[in-house]
Amino acid sequence: MNIVALDAYALTPGDLKWKQIKELGEIEIYQSTSEAEIIKRAVGADILLINKTPLKSKTIESLKNLKYIGVLSTGYNIVDLKAASANDIIVTNIPDYGTDSVAQFVFALLLELTQQVGYHNQQVKAGAWTEKKYLSFWDYPLIELKNKVLGIVGFGNIGQRTAALALSFGMEVIAFDPNPKVKINDPEIKTEKIKFLSLEELYSQSDVISLHCPLNDSTREMIDQKAIAKMKAGVIIINTARGPLIVEADLAAALKNSQVKAAALDVLAAEPPADSNPLLNSKKTIITPHIAWATEEARERLMTIAYHNLKKFMEGQVINQVN
Repeated sequence: MNIVALDAYALTPGDLKWKQIKELGEIEIYQSTSEAEIIKRAVGADILLINKTPLKSKTIESLKNLKYIGVLSTGYNIVDLKAASANDIIVTNIPDYGTDSVAQFVFALLLELTQQVGYHNQQVKAGAWTEKKYLSFWDYPLIELKNKVLGIVGFGNIGQRTAALALSFGMEVIAFDPNPKVKINDPEIKTEKIKFLSLEELYSQSDVISLHCPLNDSTREMIDQKAIAKMKAGVIIINTARGPLIVEADLAAALKNSQVKAAALDVLAAEPPADSNPLLNSKKTIITPHIAWATEEARERLMTIAYHNLKKFMEGQVINQVN
């Protein structure tokens, strides 16, 4: 079968190999592909592998040979699933490959906000410590995590791993999940340690809110002015899930008036962001370029799962199908 990878750079900028997938057929690898280039590059493909390249309805309908779309990430909102199903195209994703990496990154962001490590490192190297001649100094209040309340929105595998790390810091964990029968799979979490609340209750009680929900019609722009107004004054918001969960103009306004103390965002509504994004110039934000998932170990797992997804499809046994 003819395999085309449209945006290899998003997954592996040269440090990982495609050896396993190359065993399954002829593969043409593009480092990146604009929307205008998709049809030309994919017109003869039986199989498309994508990470960030969007496949809209018209594009899918134009690819007459296409039988399989392998989304090389957990989130799959870049594919029009209805159009894929209507054209008998199977779509798969990569579950669970980055659970530990993303949860670890949540705390990298949170600790940067509470301890100001990067800022004080820069100050010392700029000569501030030498000039002050004090044993120590700090320009911002440093915050201890113990006994702080972490509200987790979306209690799947990543949310649960984040909760386990929070408990190890002595934080209180509260959670909201739309599935009232959500199963706790993380072996380090005792059910009685997690208090499940309504979204409104979580907003009002959390010192820190971490988003771990998928992007769909019910979650898009869920963090807006109305939601923020229900939150505890001085809340910290962390988003490593999907950018469009947040109305960025509303968050920027809340940061400006200090309703929100700080925000750490690994994802934005538009990626890369426009210069006009109101969050870019805020001194109360940490923004990273969608890298929570991107440890080398996680990407190696991703490539292995992608290989098995495709191999099973070729053998007539579909796994990790999302449509």
